[in-house]
Parts: sequence; structure tokens; C-alpha cells
Amino acid sequence: QVQLVESGGGLVEPGGSLRLSCVASSRFSSYTLGWFRQTSGKDREFVAAINSLGSARFYGDSVRNRFTISRDNAKNTLSLEMNSLKPEDTAVYYCAAHPRGEVWSGDYDYWGQGTQVTVSS
Repeated sequence: QVQLVESGGGLVEPGGSLRLSCVASSRFSSYTLGWFRQTSGKDREFVAAINSLGSARFYGDSVRNRFTISRDNAKNTLSLEMNSLKPEDTAVYYCAAHPRGEVWSGDYDYWGQGTQVTVSS
């Protein structure tokens, strides 16, 4: 069992930046990891994923070229650097580990509790 805890969310103005972190309770170096986000009344949206070695990264169309996913297996930490933030990036962001299928499918074994990101002036 892997427990995931996100942090780093908050309120930021449009055009600003935030860095989210996700710390695991145990080693997750063999797992592909992902970030998803969800707003009230909408389906969970794929944001980004990274393979176990950090050699392959995947991004959703709405965040590509603005967000960067990274991981530090020695520290059991997953990160999401978010730049050029827009109001439509406002959501609860979740980290996830160990997908059962495609990394963008949302079918993961482990999930964090989420952290709120609000982009507003």
C-alpha cells in the first residue's frame, strides 16, 4: 500500500506559477506516476504522467508547454511545475501511482487526497 500526500496548492494570479509536490509513504520508484485535476461537476482530467525512470513524460493538451512533471525517486517525491497559469487551470489536483492501463485513463491503484489550485486575480 502506498499513501500519497500532495502539497503546494494555493491562490495565484493569472500568468503566475506554482509548484505542486506529492510525497509517498513508501518507495514508488518502480511505478509510473501521474497528475490529474478535477473541478466540481466535471470528470477528472489527465494532466501529466512520468514513467518509473523519469525518461518518458506525457502531458494533456491543455497543459503541454506550460507544465512540467518530474520525480525524485530517492526522496519518494513527484512534482508538477505549473507556469503561465490560467483561470481554467483552477481545480483540485491529485497525484496518482501505478496505472492499470493507459497513463491518461485515470485508472490508477493509488491516489492522494488532492490539493486546491485557484487561479484568479
